[in-house]
Formats: sequence, C-alpha cells, structure tokens
Amino acid sequence: MKKSLYLFLLSTSISVFAQENKFGKIFGGFESNSQWYLNDKGQGTEHPEDPLRSNNYLFLNYNLNKWSAGLQIESYEKNALLNYNPKYKGTDVATYFVNYKDKTFDLTAGYFYEQFGSGLILRSWEDRALGINNALRGVRAIIKPTDYLTFTTLFGQQRTGFDVTDSKIHGFNTEVDFANLFKFETSQLSGGLSFVGRDERINIENPDFDNMTNAISYRLNFSHNSFYISSELDTKSRDGILSNSNIDLSSRLVKTGNAFLLNMGYTKKGLGVDGTFRRIQNMSFFSERVPERFANGTSLDFNDRLMNFTPALTKQQHLNTANIYVYQAQNRVDFTSDEIMKAGEIGGQIDVFYDAKKGTILGGKYGTKFSFNSARWFNLDGNYILSPSNYETKLLSGSDKYYVDYNLEITKRFSPKVISGFTYVNQYYDGRFIAGYKYIVNTNILGAETTYNFTKARSIRGVIEHMWADADRKNWASATLEYNVNSKMSFYVSDLYNYGNDEKKSRTHYYNVGGSYRRGSSRIALNYGRQRGGLVCVGGVCRIVPESTGVSLSLNTSF
Repeated sequence: MKKSLYLFLLSTSISVFAQENKFGKIFGGFESNSQWYLNDKGQGTEHPEDPLRSNNYLFLNYNLNKWSAGLQIESYEKNALLNYNPKYKGTDVATYFVNYKDKTFDLTAGYFYEQFGSGLILRSWEDRALGINNALRGVRAIIKPTDYLTFTTLFGQQRTGFDVTDSKIHGFNTEVDFANLFKFETSQLSGGLSFVGRDERINIENPDFDNMTNAISYRLNFSHNSFYISSELDTKSRDGILSNSNIDLSSRLVKTGNAFLLNMGYTKKGLGVDGTFRRIQNMSFFSERVPERFANGTSLDFNDRLMNFTPALTKQQHLNTANIYVYQAQNRVDFTSDEIMKAGEIGGQIDVFYDAKKGTILGGKYGTKFSFNSARWFNLDGNYILSPSNYETKLLSGSDKYYVDYNLEITKRFSPKVISGFTYVNQYYDGRFIAGYKYIVNTNILGAETTYNFTKARSIRGVIEHMWADADRKNWASATLEYNVNSKMSFYVSDLYNYGNDEKKSRTHYYNVGGSYRRGSSRIALNYGRQRGGLVCVGGVCRIVPESTGVSLSLNTSF
C-alpha cells in the first residue's frame, strides 16, 4: 500500500509542472482501484489472504514539438484485485514509448497499441476493468504519402504481465480513401488490406502446420446520403487447435480459420436502422498457442496474450438483471462432449431507432423515443466428430441455438423536470455452449426508471427491475436510487435480490451503497457492498469475477 501512496504523491507533484513551455509539456494521470475484502457469513464468502488489494496505474507523457515519450508504472500491492491475471503482481514499469510524428510520418519505438479493421485479426488495447493490456513492444511506422493513402507496418512482441511473449508479431496495413482519390462529392468509398503474422516455435514432433500463422483482412466501406454499408473478410492459415479442455495443442486437428462481417444501415432525422451479420470459424488468435496454467485457471481465462478482438454483437444492457446472462462471442473450436461440439458462430443483430415527433399521438407534448434491438446467434451447422476430433461446416447455416434476445426501450419526457424510461427484454441463453454451464435459461425482464431534475445540476433517479427466469437461479428483483447533489457530488444505493432461488439459503441480497466526488479532472469514489459472482463485461468482452463483499475505493486524476 505504501508503493501505491508513493505513486499518488508522485503524480500529484508532477502535476505542478504539467504546463507547456519551451522545454515541452509533461502530462498524464493516475488511477487507483482498491478493495478491502471482508468475511460475509450471509453470502458464504471469506476474505482472501491479503484482503487489502490495490491496482494502480501512473502514466506520464512528455511532448516537445514533433517528439513525444511516455511510460506507465503499474502497482499491484500486495496482490491484484481478485481474479485478475496472476502475472499482475508487484510494482514495475509496464509500458514505455518514444514517438516522432509529422504530417506524413509517424514512428513509434517501445510499446504501442494498434487495430487493423474491426480487430478480427489484430487489436492491441488496454481495458483496466477487464485486466487487459496486450500492447505490442517493438517498432511501428505509419506513412501517409497522400491524403487518400495510409500505410502501417509493425513488428513486436506482445505484453504478458510485466514481460513479453517469445513469439514475434509482424503486421502490415493499408487504407485507401477512394472518395478522396476520385473526388466524390456525395459518396464515401474506402478500402483496406491487412496482414498479421505470428511467428512462434512449435514444441511438438512433426506438426502439420508452420511456425508462422498468417492472417489477412480485406475491407470495403461505402456510404451515400443516408445509406451505408461496410464489409470485412478475414482468413487465417492452417494451425493446430487446442484440445483436452483447451490446455494442449493438437497435432491431429489442424484447420484454417475465417470470418465475414457485414454491417449496413439507413439513417435520417427521427429514424435509424442498423443491421450486422457475422460468421466466424476457428478465429481465436493468441500470441502463444498453448495457454499458461495457473492455480485458478489458464491465461485464456484472463484474456491474456489475446491478439484479436471479437466482441459480442448484442445490445449493451444497462439494467442489472439484463447483465446476468450475457452472451460471449464464440470464436474458438471446442469439443467438450458428444453433445457440445462447436467451431464458431453465425448470426447477427438489428437495431431500429424511432423518434416520435412532438404533438403527435405517440410523441405527446415533448416527444417520445423508441428503440428496438434483437440478436440471434447459432453454432455453425455441419458434421462434427468427437473422436478423433474433426469437423466440416456449412457456409451459411446455423444449428445449435446459442443465444437470442429481444429488447424494447421507450424513453418519454413528461415535463421539463421529469423523464422516464421503460424496458422489456426477452432472452434465450444456452449456458452449455456459451460458458460450459449445465443449463438453458429463458428470461423475461421488465425495467422502469424515472429521473427528476430539481435544477440543471441536482437530480434524483430511481430504477426498478424484475426478471423471471425458468432455470438456474430463477427470479431476480432489483432497485437503485441515485441522488446527484450537484455537478461534483453524488450518492447511490442499490439491491439485486435473487429471491426466486430454489435453494432458500442461496436467496441473496447483493446490496451496494456508495458515492463519488469530482473536482476538476479528479474523481474519488467509495463503495461498500456485495459483488455478484459471474461475468463482468465491457464492450462485449468479459471476465469472470468471484462472489465477494468489501469496501472499494477508486481514485482518478489527470494533469
């Protein structure tokens, strides 16, 4: 904890010098997320060894004309928060870089983040809530010889903990703005081509695949007036597939991978329609083929050494009950049993937005907003053989149903001070295929919320929810009350109650109470309560968290 305090004091002192002059500018920020885990007889949990845990990040940047440099120091004392990557331990310099940038040339040496296309063959990024930081350490050059052409080339090794993997990552990307090239006036047309290669030595005899695994992405985007469409095709060369519950590399099951993504929509004032289709087959892509094993899982469980980005294309829910059964994208091959065999996913989602005008029957005096979303995801149809494991899939056909949902939201303003929202969600969730559970769940969820604005800065918001579920832990109810004192201070109290559990001793209240205070670019938040075990998801990517009870403190500041 002392090291965390030192980092905070250092960031505070540096902020004094965070002003631009002839010697350049220093700027950055500090983030600290700490929790004191407590025993909870009612929940049946005990605090871990070293119950006071903290994740801390100090990032510093220096800029002078066309040059910039930076580093990030991370501290996990005495250990990281529960169920973070076990390789996050201690205090050390995590990332650093030096960069030169002008109008046509951008060169970075050290650690950097990059994404090609939608990220299906490469995305390196940081998400502290998920414990993800898969930056690349090496060299990246971005060249823009004209206003319609951009080239990117890179070489590096991927971060894992405070170290990097042994494998080498090669990448090249080109983006062409055809609309700019041909001087289109009312339309936009662009394309992209990317290559990513992972070079890793294979430690098995006579493998039927190469050290280098190659992935290629082709993209085309078009828009005209209110209509738009974008497409992406990705391929991955032959590679071994993990077997034995995703811990061993198989030399007998060797397959290529591919993905296709199509998005199209139409927008005009008061109306928007957006649809997305995606088919993925064997597109898991890691910087090391064989996951590292830990006492509480493998590197797969902590999103470690993940090279690509495969978000779940479903609605990102804001209701507590709607986030209990969350879909996770299925991009891996998995042969768990003669009933659970999968090679990817096929499906999509559609969004419809409609704003009813003021003065109409639906709109009323102040107007009404409607939004509808539905997602449907299936296993790839085909022939699957458990032993010896093998599969052949069909191109545009789905079989086992993974997940289906329907969502309707209505937002209505009743007066200048009162605005309300109503939500209905229907879900089908096959936990056997999605997360290795033993159940299939059907749910119906109703939610209502109202905000009353006393002034522009002072308001109160209440939310009530109920979920009917026919399996697993059955019915849930939830209530939340938030009070914004002013633009700087707010408080909240909430409870998520699993009252319908068949086991009476497991009917748990997940209560939380807390508040936050913001001043300038700094924010502090304090919370006490229970954490529901299960998936925590950000942007369609998830990590598993255990049941816990405790006090949490969050600090954020920038300078």
